[in-house]
Amino acid sequence: MITLYINDQAVGAEPETTVLQAARSHGITVPTLCHHPALKPSGSCKICAVAVEKVTGDRTIMLSCLLKVKPGMRLWTQGAEVRQARTRALLKLIAMAPMSERIRHLAEKEGIELPPAPDGCIRCRLCIRVCKEVIGQEALRMEKIDGRQLVLPDPDRCIGCGTCANICPTQAITVVEDGGMRTVSIRDIAFGRHPLQRCQGCGKYYATEKQIRLMEARTAPHPQVKEHHSYCANCAKLFSDRLQVMEKQPPRQPTNNKRQQ
Repeated sequence: MITLYINDQAVGAEPETTVLQAARSHGITVPTLCHHPALKPSGSCKICAVAVEKVTGDRTIMLSCLLKVKPGMRLWTQGAEVRQARTRALLKLIAMAPMSERIRHLAEKEGIELPPAPDGCIRCRLCIRVCKEVIGQEALRMEKIDGRQLVLPDPDRCIGCGTCANICPTQAITVVEDGGMRTVSIRDIAFGRHPLQRCQGCGKYYATEKQIRLMEARTAPHPQVKEHHSYCANCAKLFSDRLQVMEKQPPRQPTNNKRQQ
Protein backbone atom coordinates (compact mmCIF):
# COMPACT_ATOMS: atom_id res chain seq x y z
CA MET A 1 0.00 0.00 0.00
CA ILE A 2 1.30 3.43 -1.02
CA THR A 3 0.60 6.54 1.00
CA LEU A 4 0.13 9.86 -0.80
CA TYR A 5 -1.42 13.18 0.09
CA ILE A 6 -4.41 14.62 -1.73
CA ASN A 7 -5.45 18.10 -0.61
CA ASP A 8 -3.14 17.60 2.43
CA GLN A 9 -5.10 14.45 3.35
CA ALA A 10 -3.19 11.16 3.67
CA VAL A 11 -4.71 8.41 1.54
CA GLY A 12 -3.66 4.88 0.70
CA ALA A 13 -3.58 3.35 -2.75
CA GLU A 14 -2.35 0.18 -4.41
CA PRO A 15 0.69 0.37 -6.70
CA GLU A 16 -0.05 1.10 -10.37
CA THR A 17 -3.23 2.91 -9.32
CA THR A 18 -3.85 6.23 -11.04
CA VAL A 19 -4.33 9.41 -9.04
CA LEU A 20 -7.88 9.64 -10.39
CA GLN A 21 -8.71 6.16 -9.08
CA ALA A 22 -7.10 6.88 -5.71
CA ALA A 23 -8.96 10.15 -5.31
CA ARG A 24 -12.35 8.70 -6.21
CA SER A 25 -11.85 5.67 -3.97
CA HIS A 26 -11.60 8.11 -1.04
CA GLY A 27 -14.62 10.20 -2.08
CA ILE A 28 -12.58 13.04 -3.57
CA THR A 29 -14.26 14.43 -6.68
CA VAL A 30 -12.23 14.91 -9.84
CA PRO A 31 -14.24 15.83 -12.96
CA THR A 32 -13.79 13.93 -16.23
CA LEU A 33 -15.50 13.58 -19.60
CA CYS A 34 -13.35 11.14 -21.57
CA HIS A 35 -12.69 8.64 -18.77
CA HIS A 36 -14.38 5.24 -18.59
CA PRO A 37 -13.39 2.56 -16.04
CA ALA A 38 -13.60 -0.20 -18.67
CA LEU A 39 -11.17 1.54 -21.04
CA LYS A 40 -7.57 2.65 -20.96
CA PRO A 41 -7.23 6.35 -20.06
CA SER A 42 -6.41 8.79 -22.85
CA GLY A 43 -6.34 12.22 -21.20
CA SER A 44 -8.23 13.70 -24.15
CA CYS A 45 -10.55 16.06 -22.30
CA LYS A 46 -7.87 17.33 -19.86
CA ILE A 47 -10.53 18.22 -17.29
CA CYS A 48 -9.07 15.87 -14.67
CA ALA A 49 -6.07 18.18 -14.19
CA VAL A 50 -4.53 18.31 -10.71
CA ALA A 51 -1.64 20.28 -9.25
CA VAL A 52 1.32 18.06 -8.29
CA GLU A 53 4.19 19.18 -6.06
CA LYS A 54 7.63 18.80 -7.63
CA VAL A 55 10.91 18.13 -5.82
CA THR A 56 11.62 21.87 -5.91
CA GLY A 57 8.39 22.59 -4.09
CA ASP A 58 6.74 24.18 -7.11
CA ARG A 59 3.49 22.84 -8.47
CA THR A 60 2.87 21.55 -11.96
CA ILE A 61 -0.36 20.56 -13.69
CA MET A 62 -0.77 16.89 -14.62
CA LEU A 63 -3.68 14.71 -15.72
CA SER A 64 -4.89 12.50 -12.88
CA CYS A 65 -6.29 9.82 -15.20
CA LEU A 66 -2.77 9.14 -16.57
CA LEU A 67 -0.64 9.88 -13.50
CA LYS A 68 0.30 6.85 -11.36
CA VAL A 69 0.56 7.18 -7.58
CA LYS A 70 3.96 7.38 -5.89
CA PRO A 71 4.94 7.17 -2.23
CA GLY A 72 4.78 10.53 -0.51
CA MET A 73 3.27 12.25 -3.58
CA ARG A 74 1.48 15.50 -2.81
CA LEU A 75 -1.22 16.90 -5.05
CA TRP A 76 -4.28 19.15 -5.01
CA THR A 77 -7.56 18.83 -6.86
CA GLN A 78 -8.47 22.49 -6.32
CA GLY A 79 -6.68 25.82 -6.44
CA ALA A 80 -5.82 28.60 -8.87
CA GLU A 81 -3.57 26.47 -11.08
CA VAL A 82 -6.16 23.68 -11.32
CA ARG A 83 -8.97 26.11 -12.05
CA GLN A 84 -6.94 27.76 -14.78
CA ALA A 85 -6.12 24.41 -16.42
CA ARG A 86 -9.73 23.22 -16.29
CA THR A 87 -10.96 26.53 -17.66
CA ARG A 88 -8.68 26.18 -20.68
CA ALA A 89 -9.85 22.62 -21.20
CA LEU A 90 -13.55 23.48 -20.95
CA LEU A 91 -13.21 26.44 -23.31
CA LYS A 92 -11.64 24.17 -25.95
CA LEU A 93 -14.34 21.55 -25.46
CA ILE A 94 -17.24 24.01 -25.65
CA ALA A 95 -15.77 25.48 -28.84
CA MET A 96 -16.04 22.01 -30.41
CA ALA A 97 -19.48 21.23 -28.92
CA PRO A 98 -21.16 24.57 -28.19
CA MET A 99 -24.59 23.02 -27.58
CA SER A 100 -23.39 20.37 -25.10
CA GLU A 101 -25.45 20.57 -21.92
CA ARG A 102 -23.10 18.16 -20.16
CA ILE A 103 -20.07 20.43 -20.67
CA ARG A 104 -22.02 23.46 -19.50
CA HIS A 105 -23.34 21.62 -16.46
CA LEU A 106 -19.81 20.51 -15.57
CA ALA A 107 -18.49 24.07 -15.96
CA GLU A 108 -21.28 25.34 -13.72
CA LYS A 109 -20.39 22.81 -11.00
CA GLU A 110 -16.75 23.89 -11.23
CA GLY A 111 -17.73 27.56 -11.05
CA ILE A 112 -16.23 28.23 -14.49
CA GLU A 113 -17.98 30.69 -16.78
CA LEU A 114 -18.33 29.69 -20.44
CA PRO A 115 -19.45 31.76 -23.43
CA PRO A 116 -23.23 31.71 -23.92
CA ALA A 117 -24.65 28.95 -26.08
CA PRO A 118 -25.32 29.97 -29.69
CA ASP A 119 -28.96 30.66 -30.45
CA GLY A 120 -28.83 30.31 -34.23
CA CYS A 121 -29.24 34.06 -34.80
CA ILE A 122 -26.51 35.85 -36.79
CA ARG A 123 -27.85 39.34 -35.96
CA CYS A 124 -28.46 40.21 -39.62
CA ARG A 125 -31.60 42.15 -38.59
CA LEU A 126 -33.53 40.92 -41.64
CA CYS A 127 -36.47 40.00 -39.40
CA ILE A 128 -36.48 43.42 -37.74
CA ARG A 129 -36.25 45.24 -41.06
CA VAL A 130 -38.94 43.28 -42.88
CA CYS A 131 -41.36 43.61 -39.96
CA LYS A 132 -40.84 47.36 -39.93
CA GLU A 133 -40.40 48.20 -43.63
CA VAL A 134 -42.80 45.73 -45.26
CA ILE A 135 -45.30 44.60 -42.62
CA GLY A 136 -45.27 47.90 -40.76
CA GLN A 137 -45.68 46.37 -37.30
CA GLU A 138 -42.21 46.81 -35.70
CA ALA A 139 -42.83 43.72 -33.59
CA LEU A 140 -39.09 42.91 -33.35
CA ARG A 141 -36.19 44.94 -32.02
CA MET A 142 -32.51 44.51 -31.14
CA GLU A 143 -31.60 44.98 -27.49
CA LYS A 144 -28.42 44.44 -25.48
CA ILE A 145 -28.85 42.11 -22.50
CA ASP A 146 -25.93 40.99 -20.33
CA GLY A 147 -23.50 42.14 -23.00
CA ARG A 148 -25.26 40.24 -25.84
CA GLN A 149 -27.24 41.72 -28.69
CA LEU A 150 -30.55 39.83 -28.85
CA VAL A 151 -33.56 40.05 -31.14
CA LEU A 152 -36.53 40.58 -28.84
CA PRO A 153 -40.21 40.38 -29.82
CA ASP A 154 -43.15 42.56 -28.88
CA PRO A 155 -46.01 40.03 -28.60
CA ASP A 156 -48.65 42.78 -28.61
CA ARG A 157 -47.51 44.02 -32.04
CA CYS A 158 -46.99 40.59 -33.65
CA ILE A 159 -49.76 39.63 -36.09
CA GLY A 160 -48.44 36.12 -36.68
CA CYS A 161 -47.82 36.58 -40.41
CA GLY A 162 -44.60 34.53 -40.25
CA THR A 163 -42.69 36.85 -42.58
CA CYS A 164 -39.82 37.07 -40.08
CA ALA A 165 -39.46 33.27 -40.08
CA ASN A 166 -39.61 33.10 -43.89
CA ILE A 167 -36.81 35.64 -44.31
CA CYS A 168 -34.55 34.35 -41.51
CA PRO A 169 -31.46 32.80 -43.19
CA THR A 170 -30.71 30.45 -40.28
CA GLN A 171 -34.24 29.45 -39.18
CA ALA A 172 -33.67 30.99 -35.76
CA ILE A 173 -37.34 32.05 -35.92
CA THR A 174 -39.85 29.28 -36.47
CA VAL A 175 -43.56 29.01 -37.22
CA VAL A 176 -45.61 25.96 -36.25
CA GLU A 177 -49.29 25.48 -37.12
CA ASP A 178 -51.38 22.99 -35.18
CA GLY A 179 -55.13 22.70 -34.68
CA GLY A 180 -55.99 26.09 -36.14
CA MET A 181 -53.32 27.87 -34.09
CA ARG A 182 -50.08 29.42 -35.39
CA THR A 183 -47.17 29.71 -32.97
CA VAL A 184 -44.17 31.96 -33.70
CA SER A 185 -40.99 31.31 -31.69
CA ILE A 186 -37.45 32.63 -31.40
CA ARG A 187 -34.69 30.76 -29.52
CA ASP A 188 -37.34 28.09 -28.87
CA ILE A 189 -39.40 30.61 -26.87
CA ALA A 190 -42.91 31.22 -28.19
CA PHE A 191 -43.85 34.89 -28.40
CA GLY A 192 -46.97 34.73 -30.57
CA ARG A 193 -49.94 32.35 -30.60
CA HIS A 194 -52.58 33.29 -33.13
CA PRO A 195 -55.85 31.61 -34.21
CA LEU A 196 -56.09 30.94 -37.95
CA GLN A 197 -58.92 31.61 -40.39
CA ARG A 198 -60.15 29.00 -42.86
CA CYS A 199 -60.15 29.58 -46.61
CA GLN A 200 -63.67 29.75 -48.00
CA GLY A 201 -62.48 27.95 -51.10
CA CYS A 202 -60.52 24.90 -49.94
CA GLY A 203 -61.28 24.99 -46.22
CA LYS A 204 -57.64 25.02 -45.14
CA TYR A 205 -56.24 27.33 -42.46
CA TYR A 206 -54.28 30.09 -44.16
CA ALA A 207 -53.91 33.35 -42.19
CA THR A 208 -54.29 34.79 -38.71
CA GLU A 209 -57.16 37.05 -37.78
CA LYS A 210 -54.75 39.91 -37.03
CA GLN A 211 -53.07 39.46 -40.41
CA ILE A 212 -56.40 39.62 -42.27
CA ARG A 213 -57.50 42.71 -40.33
CA LEU A 214 -54.23 44.44 -41.21
CA MET A 215 -54.71 43.72 -44.91
CA GLU A 216 -58.30 44.96 -44.74
CA ALA A 217 -57.13 48.18 -43.10
CA ARG A 218 -54.48 48.73 -45.77
CA THR A 219 -56.91 48.19 -48.63
CA ALA A 220 -59.73 50.23 -47.05
CA PRO A 221 -58.98 53.44 -49.07
CA HIS A 222 -59.46 51.54 -52.36
CA PRO A 223 -62.92 51.37 -53.95
CA GLN A 224 -64.76 48.30 -52.72
CA VAL A 225 -66.39 47.05 -55.92
CA LYS A 226 -66.17 43.29 -55.40
CA GLU A 227 -67.79 40.89 -53.02
CA HIS A 228 -65.45 40.02 -50.14
CA HIS A 229 -64.17 36.47 -49.70
CA SER A 230 -61.61 34.88 -47.42
CA TYR A 231 -59.41 32.95 -49.83
CA CYS A 232 -55.94 31.52 -49.36
CA ALA A 233 -53.28 32.47 -51.90
CA ASN A 234 -53.79 29.29 -53.95
CA CYS A 235 -57.56 29.64 -54.19
CA ALA A 236 -57.34 33.37 -54.90
CA LYS A 237 -55.03 32.68 -57.82
CA LEU A 238 -57.18 29.78 -59.02
CA PHE A 239 -60.37 31.82 -59.06
CA SER A 240 -58.55 34.79 -60.59
CA ASP A 241 -57.21 32.61 -63.42
CA ARG A 242 -60.66 31.20 -64.08
CA LEU A 243 -62.13 34.69 -64.19
CA GLN A 244 -59.51 35.86 -66.68
CA VAL A 245 -60.21 32.86 -68.92
CA MET A 246 -63.94 33.56 -68.80
CA GLU A 247 -63.41 37.23 -69.66
CA LYS A 248 -61.36 36.29 -72.73
CA GLN A 249 -64.00 33.93 -74.07
CA PRO A 250 -66.42 35.36 -76.69
CA PRO A 251 -69.99 35.78 -75.53
CA ARG A 252 -72.20 32.80 -76.19
CA GLN A 253 -74.61 32.99 -79.10
CA PRO A 254 -78.25 32.36 -78.26
CA THR A 255 -79.33 28.91 -79.34
CA ASN A 256 -82.50 28.20 -81.28
CA ASN A 257 -84.16 25.12 -79.88
CA LYS A 258 -86.99 25.15 -82.40
CA ARG A 259 -86.76 22.58 -85.10
CA GLN A 260 -86.42 24.06 -88.47
CA GLN A 261 -89.51 23.43 -90.56
